[in-house]
Amino acid sequence: MKNKYKYIGICAILIFSLLSSCNQFEEMNTNPDTTTTVSASLLCTNVVLKVAKFPGIDAKAMISENALSKYVGYANEGQMGTQYNTIGGTDFGGLTILPNIEKLVEYAIGSPSENSYRGVGKFAKALMFYRLTMQVGDMPYSETNQGESGNFRPKYDTQEAILTGILDELKEADQYFANGTTFAGDPTPYNGDPAKWRRATNALALKILMSLSKKENVASLNVKARFAEIVASGNLLTNTTGYFGLVYNSINKQPIYSTSPLFTGRTILSSLLVNNLKNLNDRRMYYFGEPAPAEIASGKTQTDPNAYVGVDVAMEYSQMNANHSANKYSLINLRYQKEEVNEPRMLLTYAEQQLILAEARIKGWITTGTAKDYYEQGVKSALASTMAVKSEYAHGMAINQAYIDGYFTGEAAFKTTSADQLKQIWMQRYILNFFQDAHGSFFEYRRTSYPEFPINAATSLNENNKNGIPMRWLYPSSETNYNRENLIEALDRQYEGFDEVNKLMWLLK
Repeated sequence: MKNKYKYIGICAILIFSLLSSCNQFEEMNTNPDTTTTVSASLLCTNVVLKVAKFPGIDAKAMISENALSKYVGYANEGQMGTQYNTIGGTDFGGLTILPNIEKLVEYAIGSPSENSYRGVGKFAKALMFYRLTMQVGDMPYSETNQGESGNFRPKYDTQEAILTGILDELKEADQYFANGTTFAGDPTPYNGDPAKWRRATNALALKILMSLSKKENVASLNVKARFAEIVASGNLLTNTTGYFGLVYNSINKQPIYSTSPLFTGRTILSSLLVNNLKNLNDRRMYYFGEPAPAEIASGKTQTDPNAYVGVDVAMEYSQMNANHSANKYSLINLRYQKEEVNEPRMLLTYAEQQLILAEARIKGWITTGTAKDYYEQGVKSALASTMAVKSEYAHGMAINQAYIDGYFTGEAAFKTTSADQLKQIWMQRYILNFFQDAHGSFFEYRRTSYPEFPINAATSLNENNKNGIPMRWLYPSSETNYNRENLIEALDRQYEGFDEVNKLMWLLK
C-alpha cells in the first residue's frame, strides 16, 4: 500500500511538472511583437480597410478598372478585355467582412464607443453590399452570415429589397454616430470622429439614392423623400470635413507606384477624357497625363493643350499599339509611378456630394440652394484637391486659387437648359473619379448614358452585343457549385434564366 501511494505521488509530481513545462513553453513561444488578443479597435481597422482600400491585387487591376470606364487605353500584353467591353465574373469575397462586423459589435458592447463601432459596422456593411448588388443585381443579403446556424445556402434577395435594406442600415448608422464618441482603430483621416463619420454616412446615402433615380417613384424606396430628409438634417460633408478614404503611405502604397515603365508606362489617356478636359480648359489634364512625345518633337511645348493626345479606346488594338510606338499619345502622368503617396484614395467627397445635390435640385428632389451654386462648389472642391498634388507634375500649368476662381467661363460656365446642366454635372463627376472610384463612373454611365462611351462593333469583345457596353458582372462560379438552386431562381426572376453581361438588372429598368 505504501508503494502504491508513493507511485501516485510520483505521478502527480510528473503531471504537475509537465503542465508547468507546457506553460513555460507557451510563454517562450509567444511572439512579444504579435497581438494575442482581439479588441474592438483592431477589428474596426480591419473592417474599414476592407471597404476603403483599393480591392485589386496590383497595378493592372487599377488600370483595368479605369479601362472599363474608358479613362485609359492599354498598349501592352495584348488587348485588355475591359477596354474592349468584356466583363467577367465577380466574387462574393466581400461577404467575409460580416463575421468581423459581428465580432466588432460584440467586443464593443458596454464600452464608451459602442455606438460609434455599431455605426462603423452598419456603414461598412451597407457600402459592401451596395457595390456587390450594383455589379450583379439580386444576391444573398438577409440570410448571409448564418453559417454557424447551418444555413450554407442563403436565398437571393431582390435588388429592391437589398437597396431598401442598405438605406435603412445607413439611417441606423447615422443615429449611432449621432450618439457616438471618439473611437480608436479608424485608419481614415477622420481619426475616429463620429461627427465626420455621420456626415460621410449621409453622403453615401445621397449617392445611393441618386443611383436609384430611375426608381424615384417606387414606394418601397421612397427615394425623393429620403433624399430631402437627409439634406434637411444638415449633417452632410462640408468643404472642411475632408474625404472618406485612405492616405497612401509606405505600407498602403498607391497601386501604380514603382511599377515597370514597360508595364504602366504603356497606359494611355483616352480621347474621351482628354478632349473633354480640353473643352473645359481644365488644367487637371496636365496632372493626369504627359504630353505626347511626337507633339513635343514637332515643336509644341508641354503647356500647349494641343500637345496632349488621347486614344480612341475602341480603336483596333494593333493600330493603337503602332501609334503608341510612334509616340503619338499622352501616357498617364509619371507621378503615378514615381510617388508612393500621391493623391489619397477618396471614395466620398464634398465635391461629388455637391454635384449630386446639383442634380437633385434640377430634378426637384430638393428646394434649397441653387443647382448653379452646388455645381460650382463641387467643381471648386475637386480642383482644390488636384491643386494639392505636387506642382512639379503639372507641366507648367499648375492649378492655383486664381485659376479655380476663374474656371467657370466658356464651356465650364453653368448652362441654361436642364438637359445641358445635367451633362455638365455628370461630366464633372466623371472627371473627378479618374484613378479613384472608376467603377463608380461605370455605374453612373449605366444610369445616364453619359459621357458617351466609344463603341466599335469591329473591335468589341462583347460577344452578344457588339454595339453595346456590357451592363453587369456574372455571378461567382462558386454559386453554381454551392448555392445552385437559389442562383437559378434569381436568374429566372431577373434575366430569363441566363447569367449574361448584357442583361439589365432591376435598378436599370
